[in-house]
Amino acid sequence: MTYLLALDQGTSSSRSIVFDRQGRVVSMAQREIRQIYPQPGWVEHDPREIWQSQLETAREALKRAKLRADQIHAVGITNQRETTVVWNRKTGEPVHNAIVWQDRRTEAICAELREQGSGHTLLQKTGLRIDAYFSGTKLRWILDNVPGARAQAERGELAFGTVDSWLIWQLTGGERHVTDMSNASRTLLFNVRTRAWDSELLDLLHIPSSLLPEALPSSTHFGRMKTEWLGAPLEIAGVAGDQQSALFGQACFTAGMAKNTYGTGCFLLMHTGERFQTSQNGLITTATAQPAGAAQYALEGSVFIGGAVVQWLRDGLHAIPSSSEVQALAESVPDAGGVMLVPAFTGLGAPYWQPDARGSITGLTRGSTIAHIARAALESIAFQSAALLDAMARDAVAAGGVPVSELRVDGGACSNDLLMQIQADLLGIPVVRPAVIETTALGAAYLAGLHSGVYSGLDELSRQWRAERTFHPTLSREHAAEKMAHWERAVRQTVAS
Repeated sequence: MTYLLALDQGTSSSRSIVFDRQGRVVSMAQREIRQIYPQPGWVEHDPREIWQSQLETAREALKRAKLRADQIHAVGITNQRETTVVWNRKTGEPVHNAIVWQDRRTEAICAELREQGSGHTLLQKTGLRIDAYFSGTKLRWILDNVPGARAQAERGELAFGTVDSWLIWQLTGGERHVTDMSNASRTLLFNVRTRAWDSELLDLLHIPSSLLPEALPSSTHFGRMKTEWLGAPLEIAGVAGDQQSALFGQACFTAGMAKNTYGTGCFLLMHTGERFQTSQNGLITTATAQPAGAAQYALEGSVFIGGAVVQWLRDGLHAIPSSSEVQALAESVPDAGGVMLVPAFTGLGAPYWQPDARGSITGLTRGSTIAHIARAALESIAFQSAALLDAMARDAVAAGGVPVSELRVDGGACSNDLLMQIQADLLGIPVVRPAVIETTALGAAYLAGLHSGVYSGLDELSRQWRAERTFHPTLSREHAAEKMAHWERAVRQTVAS
């Protein structure tokens, strides 16, 4: 048997999964990581905890699989994107906590860039909008606010990386400071057309180039792990940001194919092939995970609060004892009774881009119950994703393409049958759940397997993808349009308030 190990470092947990050659899960281990909120709108992680939790889960996954490290053919890494780590090259110690992708502290820097008129340059080179979501402004904040950091950076003493770079540095004992192009494309510093760090963008954000990792294709040699970590010098052969990795794991390799990941947030990506296309409808353009070869791109829309709204029901409202019970509570009522929940807890992402918006619940009556709110919370995930796919359809048609004909789904919340049916009803197209929903980790394993010779090519991976269930729309398009209009009205009320 041939086995691949995927390290999946996410926003709320670190996981490691052993896959067999057929892409089936052999074993899995997971550790939650602490969320640090220094003040409203700020979100941090401890980089040391990220590293230790990831190492512990890798060891545990091997143990559960009853495998030795030398039985693993190669290792893939996928990670929460945009989250920013800066560390000392000599000591390996972080100079500050990791600033998480959800963090909004750099909005003032973003406003400054907008006022300078830098938006067009950034969009044309990176495919991204100016937003605190991305790594570049987080890196600048660290250099400007951590005592001595900028001077150290100017002397070449510091290293910057997204979480993949941080893990690779640790795994290789500081021998490799690298990233892949899908993660690099999320920094505001990387030109996705030339596939290189861009000196104009670095100057714009006042970032010394000495901080940056080498950017490589997603399927290549990233280094070898130190034997001391798992017991063998395993090759790291695949790396991708979590959403591009999920697109790859869903076998969405050609233009027009799309997937939505239902995690802490929701992330909808549509492959556009080799065409760099800027959105006219509030989306961003990103580099896909790819082997060496021609650049490939995807349109992406990000929902900041997806499955996290269910966590809020559990931890904030104490409406449910565990997240798994939300479906039963929501199904205890036939509909949301006119209640609309807009979960703008950290602003609204694509296609609205309203960073200052905050959550709202509208349509409450004396007859409203916690079940109606739970149903509205689930519906909010589907509404936000439907708004993204509608924006993608308009972009696709404008570019001479065709709208998405089916949506492949993954992530923890896609196991909720009610949510998936609501999603299909709103979209009017089939929603397809794969047999293996761990597609983020699977994508990293596939990338590692491609470089290390486990797989012959993309055609073999496409044949391996299998559907578990397809949800077909049952609502009329008129009724679905009415529901979307109701949602958009709630969003306008939220933004206006």
